[in-house]
Amino acid sequence: MAAAEPSLEELRQLVSEFRPNRGHLLPALHKVQDTYGYIPRSAIEVIARQLNTTPALVYGAMTFYAEFRTHPPAQTEIAWCSGPTCRILGGDRIREALEHTLGLPLGGYSEDGRYALHLGQCNGTCSEAPQVWVNGRVVGRLTVADAIRLARRIREGA
Repeated sequence: MAAAEPSLEELRQLVSEFRPNRGHLLPALHKVQDTYGYIPRSAIEVIARQLNTTPALVYGAMTFYAEFRTHPPAQTEIAWCSGPTCRILGGDRIREALEHTLGLPLGGYSEDGRYALHLGQCNGTCSEAPQVWVNGRVVGRLTVADAIRLARRIREGA
């Protein structure tokens, strides 16, 4: 599914620019994810030591914010918009259609790692609601039928 995890030394080098201060936690997490596409489990202790904080605080932050991944990204990443406009315009039905058609719960990965369905936070493109993002590209003004067709194409590898 993905390349091997980075070494502890690579991780230490990557976060070495951050001073021991909890205020640098989110920037450090973003730097690791921007580099590897996700935050490897081994990065928790490295970041905690560098910032002079606890692994629990690092883990809590990386699992609290929806934008952080704890697994290597799938080939096709689908983010379901959970913003209020999308939800008012039927976003929950879109999510249910995607989950059912893909056979994944929100936060799930296909067994082969080809696709994943994640929670997304509103990105401000509410004129396209309800929407999802496929590998960062807005797919909007979805109907349930559109969502089912999209999920089938993704599941079938198209």
